[in-house]
Amino acid sequence: MNTFTTVVWDWNGTLLDDLTVAFETINRVLKSNDYPPIPNLTAYRANFCFPIIQYYRNVGFDFARTPFEVVAQQFMDWYHPAAEHCALQQGAVPTLQQLQQAGVKQVLLSASLQSHLELQLSRYPIRPYFDRLLGIGDIYAESKLQLARSFVESCGTPADQILFVGDSVHDYEVATGCGCSAVLFTGGHQTRELLAATGSPVIEQLEELPLFLR
Repeated sequence: MNTFTTVVWDWNGTLLDDLTVAFETINRVLKSNDYPPIPNLTAYRANFCFPIIQYYRNVGFDFARTPFEVVAQQFMDWYHPAAEHCALQQGAVPTLQQLQQAGVKQVLLSASLQSHLELQLSRYPIRPYFDRLLGIGDIYAESKLQLARSFVESCGTPADQILFVGDSVHDYEVATGCGCSAVLFTGGHQTRELLAATGSPVIEQLEELPLFLR
């Protein structure tokens, strides 16, 4: 088994418990543009995916009628004020502490705009656990892959010593696209069934993560 010396964390849904806020916000955007809402969290988690433009198609948006750029901006305008009240996932802080005490380097990699990521993180007492914060350059959340590849290629750590942790199939795709491993967390934006289908280990609680580091 590999010994992992670096953990690359996802933010939304993995460390930040924003599932309900994201669900309520996308329904607000749907309703404001005269689309039927997503009926429940189960349907939301079954349809959520990357790139985000495909997820918007999955839940019913017709971009010939409502441009993606318009609804993406609406989502951000309503999501961010609501997300100020989100808590961290249960077990996030003690897990980050345990990894830091074990000498594990930790990086935060997100499909959020860099400035949005830094603003959100500033509200929580966890910034000192991370060596780097890596966000993307726009609000459209197409992919984290290139950002991740740049980090892996430049960080000086062998890829087989880097573990990605996230709550989506995309986190698995990003990890494998960098030659790295992934552990997927069921408490976020996609169903356990979708995550398990990747073949990656799946955890129910963040406190389980240290077991995978040795």
